[in-house]
Amino acid sequence: MLGPGDVLGDRYRLDEFVASGGMGQVFRATDKTLNRTVAVKVLLPGLTSDAEFGSRFRAEARIMASIGHKGVVGVYDYGETPEGTMFLVMAFVEGRPLGERITREGGLSATETMAIVAQAADALHAAHSNGIIHRDVKPNNLLVGDNGAVTLVDFGVARSSNVTSVTKVNAVIGTALYMSPEQASGKPIAPSTDIYALGAVAYHCLTGGPPFTGNSPLEIAIKHLQDDPRPLPADLPGSVRALVERAMEKDPEDRFPTAAALAAAARAAQDQTLQDQEPGAVPVRPRRPAAPAFAGVPVPSRSRPAWIPAAVGVALIVMAIGVVLAVIALTGGDDKKNTPESVPSASHSPAAATSGPAPGGGGATRTTGAPSASATASATPSTATSSAAPPAPTTQAPQPTTGAPVEPTGGGTTPPVDTSVPAA
Repeated sequence: MLGPGDVLGDRYRLDEFVASGGMGQVFRATDKTLNRTVAVKVLLPGLTSDAEFGSRFRAEARIMASIGHKGVVGVYDYGETPEGTMFLVMAFVEGRPLGERITREGGLSATETMAIVAQAADALHAAHSNGIIHRDVKPNNLLVGDNGAVTLVDFGVARSSNVTSVTKVNAVIGTALYMSPEQASGKPIAPSTDIYALGAVAYHCLTGGPPFTGNSPLEIAIKHLQDDPRPLPADLPGSVRALVERAMEKDPEDRFPTAAALAAAARAAQDQTLQDQEPGAVPVRPRRPAAPAFAGVPVPSRSRPAWIPAAVGVALIVMAIGVVLAVIALTGGDDKKNTPESVPSASHSPAAATSGPAPGGGGATRTTGAPSASATASATPSTATSSAAPPAPTTQAPQPTTGAPVEPTGGGTTPPVDTSVPAA
């Protein structure tokens, strides 16, 4: 059994045990030739004599070296010891498995979950573009650095026979927790298999637990095949819930078409979450349109309730009606003031027909200035005269014809009018 202090290939000194997987153990090590820290993955001793596992281990080295993406751990070297121990030398990633983070904190926020999903989906898209399907996407295969960078690791375990078949006794339960329905039923797999698994990882991040649990890998796989997971918390943003639900559709055709589409949708959901929860933390800008990956997936709007615009419209109509009624009332009041019964001053009541026309002719009476006392006296016609004579033309209001008394401005008292005399 290898351990700290052992040297592989006369070059790589094992310094510290880091983690163990279904096919190998990982150590932090030192490359004595280049004097740099590396990660060394060693095939488990019990699998060394298995030709199939040996071929898969070598295939993992070639696969990881061919991807060349920042989100996939880089491969530096591959070797075998004289005793037949196979090892893979990789870049050492400063980060901890996502599974440890979830266990320690009990779950992650929607914003951080979407950031992790977007980066992991980018790495998967790079692998899929090279014809590689990971087949074992799970929290412990995602390393998260202190700066939030996500690195996808362990491409070999997913290709081992004890993981792809849940009917074997030594099946890895950690893989069954995120296994797609087609993988559980033994059907052909595709990039959509990794998309489902990443959706299950997102579900675990948001809820603190995997979508399904059980007493055996087979029981869990059947639930992935037949059951629906518990609904996500209602207080999560609608776009986040829609993303996870679509990624975990039973039918691969109903999932995101590519990992790149999933990454774009995750970033859009992350932006919306930031704007909704911390509007002052990001620049105010129009929200980007829904990514094509959301076709057919309703993304609930965070806009105001529909009844608010209706209520505002009704209030505006009521206010408009009130203004119209007020204008009508005021106009009616002015008309009343202009009637002969309510004229308070002779300056607005032209002289009766018995008054002579203004000098210069034209048939208009004097309307400028207050009348003299004599003019006021002459402007008080008898009842018969004011009722029979037509009103004189004037530049102001017409001559009253109702026989109502006009109050003079000179201080005199107007005699009462006998209203019993009918108009001529």
